[in-house]
Amino acid sequence: MDLEDLQTFVEVANAGGVSPAARRLGVSKSIVSRRLFRLETELGVQLLARTTRGAALTEAGDTFRDHAARVCAEMDVARETILPAGELRGRLRIAAPLSFGTTHLAPVFAQLARHHPLLSVHASYTDRFVDIVGEGFDCAIRVGYLPDSNLIARRIGPIDGRLVASPDYIKQYGAPETPDELLTHQALMQGTEVWPLSDGDKTVTLHPQGRFKADNGVALVAAAVAGLGIAALPDFLTEDHLASGVLVPVMTRYRFPDAGGIYVVRPPGHPARKIRVLTELMIQHFG
Repeated sequence: MDLEDLQTFVEVANAGGVSPAARRLGVSKSIVSRRLFRLETELGVQLLARTTRGAALTEAGDTFRDHAARVCAEMDVARETILPAGELRGRLRIAAPLSFGTTHLAPVFAQLARHHPLLSVHASYTDRFVDIVGEGFDCAIRVGYLPDSNLIARRIGPIDGRLVASPDYIKQYGAPETPDELLTHQALMQGTEVWPLSDGDKTVTLHPQGRFKADNGVALVAAAVAGLGIAALPDFLTEDHLASGVLVPVMTRYRFPDAGGIYVVRPPGHPARKIRVLTELMIQHFG
């Protein structure tokens, strides 16, 4: 049984179709279909039912996927074990946030690829919350506060943030000085979220409200500059705007507690060496 055929089947099963799997693998759809046909012929069962929406697992395919995924993972570990200590091989799929990723993470990923010429690095930049396991990623880089999950997270470093608004907004609506006053203002948010603010040893958790929401930090910066409200944003997005004066800090007595940060998140189990190497490189970069 060809390992490449197994890996292709696992990709199709995770991606939900031949076309997205082909994009992930960097090959044509015809090659993916040929590998699937070869695997099904060898097994003597149909693993996937092709539909107009993609490919759905048959009962046999659903059972076989878990076994195939374990075999592929074990082979990756075996390869890494016998390779020279500094050499990485195969492919590393990383999900990264759009706002922070393209400016701060892309150089780290490029450095990883340069140091390991046999490793294929595939980075996907989106501020959407990615299902690492379901979408076939090896790991994700996440920034901020992590929700509870069964994933394994390694904290790389802190992310500092603050409340900001435009001078025009402050001139028109005034500057809040307490958490209660802040709740009367328009908040610029990524979704339904909480804002933890610290005043010395005391932390206050707020549930702000607002009419402008965006799933991208850069878009929230633009909304703040336009005077639409008050935003809670990481310093890496606002430092230039604060320096130029188009944004000003709000409620400077309060800070976000040191709970948000940069994390490498991966599925449970022993981490592949390529993920460990990426993590170490990020710690060096952000240390």
